Amino acid sequence: MAGLGSCGLARAAVIILLLPGSLQDKCGKINISAPIVRLGDPVTASCTISQNCSFLDPEPQILWRLGDKLELSGQRQQRLPDGTWESTITLPYLNHTQAFLFCRALWGNHPQILDQAELQAGYPPAIPSNLSCLMNLTTNSLTCQWEPGPNTYLPTTFILKSFKSRGDCQTQENSILDCVPEKGHSYCSIPRKQLLLYQNMVIWVRAENALGVRESPQLCLDPMDVVKMEPPTLWALDPSPQATALQPYCLWLGWEPWKPSIYMDQKCELRHRPQQGGASWAQVAPLPSRTHQYELCGLLPATAYALQMRCIRSPLPGYWSSWSPILELRTTECAPAVRLDTWWRWQRQMDPTAVGGQLFWKPTPLKEDCGRIQGYLLSLSPSGQPELVLSLCNTTELSCTFSLPSGAQEVTLVAYNAVGTSQPTPVVFVESKGPPLTGLHVIPLDPYSLSVGWEHPSPQPQGYVIEWGLGPNGSNKTWKMEHNGSITEILLQENIRPFQLYKITVSPLYPGTVGPPQNVYAYSKETGPSYAPELNIKNIGKTWAKLEWVPMPPEPGKSPLTNYTIFWTNTKNQSSHTTLNTSSNSFVLHGLEPASQYRIHLMASSQAGAKNSTSHTLMTLASGELELYILLGLFGFLALFICLCVAAWLRCSHSRKNLLWPSVPDPAHSSLGSWIPKAMAEETVPLPSLWDSGMPPITKITVLEEEKKLGSWESSDSSETCGLPTTVQAYILQGGPRATSTPQQPESGTNDQVFYGQVLGSPTSPRPGHYIRCDSTQPLLGGLTPSPKSYENVWFQNSPLETPMATLSSQDDDCVFGPLLDFPLLQGLRVYGVEGLGAF
Repeated sequence: MAGLGSCGLARAAVIILLLPGSLQDKCGKINISAPIVRLGDPVTASCTISQNCSFLDPEPQILWRLGDKLELSGQRQQRLPDGTWESTITLPYLNHTQAFLFCRALWGNHPQILDQAELQAGYPPAIPSNLSCLMNLTTNSLTCQWEPGPNTYLPTTFILKSFKSRGDCQTQENSILDCVPEKGHSYCSIPRKQLLLYQNMVIWVRAENALGVRESPQLCLDPMDVVKMEPPTLWALDPSPQATALQPYCLWLGWEPWKPSIYMDQKCELRHRPQQGGASWAQVAPLPSRTHQYELCGLLPATAYALQMRCIRSPLPGYWSSWSPILELRTTECAPAVRLDTWWRWQRQMDPTAVGGQLFWKPTPLKEDCGRIQGYLLSLSPSGQPELVLSLCNTTELSCTFSLPSGAQEVTLVAYNAVGTSQPTPVVFVESKGPPLTGLHVIPLDPYSLSVGWEHPSPQPQGYVIEWGLGPNGSNKTWKMEHNGSITEILLQENIRPFQLYKITVSPLYPGTVGPPQNVYAYSKETGPSYAPELNIKNIGKTWAKLEWVPMPPEPGKSPLTNYTIFWTNTKNQSSHTTLNTSSNSFVLHGLEPASQYRIHLMASSQAGAKNSTSHTLMTLASGELELYILLGLFGFLALFICLCVAAWLRCSHSRKNLLWPSVPDPAHSSLGSWIPKAMAEETVPLPSLWDSGMPPITKITVLEEEKKLGSWESSDSSETCGLPTTVQAYILQGGPRATSTPQQPESGTNDQVFYGQVLGSPTSPRPGHYIRCDSTQPLLGGLTPSPKSYENVWFQNSPLETPMATLSSQDDDCVFGPLLDFPLLQGLRVYGVEGLGAF
């Protein structure tokens, strides 16, 4: 079986389903002590396997199973003398109402069903009870019903059995066919053709199932004695004028009996109740059976009534019919019988000949309702003319605004309907001269009621008028009048809503006058604040923060604030709070950690609730950060000031400058005219004026020899240089010749000299001087036509370069001279061996 595919499994299933039938025919058989038992009784069963089962083992193992899953144990298996095998099992109790018992045997390691038997368990039927029968004249049949009793869990049949009898039902004459009800029904009808009217018959019910039979007690009756008629049909009648005058609050109705019972003597009952108010039914019996009319009086005026009727055979026995459908009628109206409580207010006088006023009233019924009030009439009878009636107001409302002639102090108010008017209520307008109330107070009992109390004035009033309205002005007012002057407290429940401010006014009423009104304000229930003040962060320090807010103004309908609470929480979820009174508008948080973040919010609280403000986040300052910034700024400013002072000191004192570094001329930013060399102490040669015409012209000059030693400049007469005179004088060109000392001739050093160039020219020559670059390998000069940079002499850039002169024919001349001042490097060098610098 394990190696079978899906098709093999299907075939195996077919084999399993087909084998049990053949096995049952040839091999096994189950015998049961009783297939149907009482629920909970034991059951014994045996299974016998014949010798024809050749495909079973020589000693087969018999297995039992109850239902689909329950494997049974405790069986006894034995081999009988005829060679068959038998297994017996006993179920101690059967708790299933229906189950299958299977006998199985192993075949190829798989149990196969040899035989099966159905077991049923239940209870015997109960005795049917409450048997009753009704003769239905509409269907002409006798219908009987009963109560079958509890469920038996077994198929149970009920049969309605009967026979005809005479006298006291002791003898049986003719049997009547059994009446079998439909399945699940507990009633059955015997047709008219099987009945004998006005003759007794015996009827009973029999219940039967597999566990027993039960019969109900017998019922002896005459079918006509159990007749149940259908209810009559009701309608309303029009009353006569004479009856209306005598009985104003009556109803007139008629009915028609059920047609099959029209010739039977019967009696009827009538019941009625008001449609509104949930009153109970009131019955009227007996009603006349001949006239089929009835006048129902003693009812409430202007009230809708529901009416029903039922009938029964009389004087013969029978059953009451069902109640007829409801007929609704309304009694006639009467003139309003009410007391009108009135109250008034004076208005601003616009016309000097008339007084404006507003009158309010409330109707209070003095007895049961006489009908709907259609309106109210306010009228005035001028004094001395009672027959003249002046109508001031005709309205359906409970108030009226009128204009009263000057001097009139009394008006008349009546309520009216279609029948008549109420008793007139005089309204006298009196002045407020009585003593006022004292100690007026209000206590809210619940959200929809207010208890108003006061103290007795002296003398004691006859009554009180209580008014209440919304808001400080008392709009949408409601009022009531209390005629008991001894009370000191009254409960207001009309038009009271929670969270609303009410203005309550109480005025005492005295004989012929009224006291001044006293006011008090109250809420039936107050709610918490609708919002909380907005929290503002004013200042923040390292360990503190100052908070401010605007206090909340009072809100109508809101409970007054009792306190403020400030909450602050750090990033570690550690919370703190403080409570302040409502007069506070700022607070300083202390004990905060530097450079920490906090969440803060404000809660406004009252006795009715609380409200939170918007949450804010603040960050405290870091410890020492501000001082560090200030100190660094001061040090920086001080260092800058010192540097500026040193620079000014060095710039203003040339001698101090030379103490720090040697005075080395800058060839690019100096000239021979502004540089004064150190005078030679050894030799002083008086020089004539540089501009003396008798001086021989300078024809050749060797310029600028530089020692590689720092600060020493020496001349050279090497053969590699241009030829120079033997004596060289230093000149200062500052407006005229000056006496200078002959410089000491330094030692010549061929290897330490750098040849720069030769200058040609004469001060007397009409043509400008020229210069030419010598054959120097030093990188101090550029090309043949050097281009000074922006830091070099400006005048040099502006002078156009002249065409260089032709080389002199003399072989000794290695350089061609131009104007000395045109050569930029010569202005920053010391000159030795120059004689007759007349060109300068």
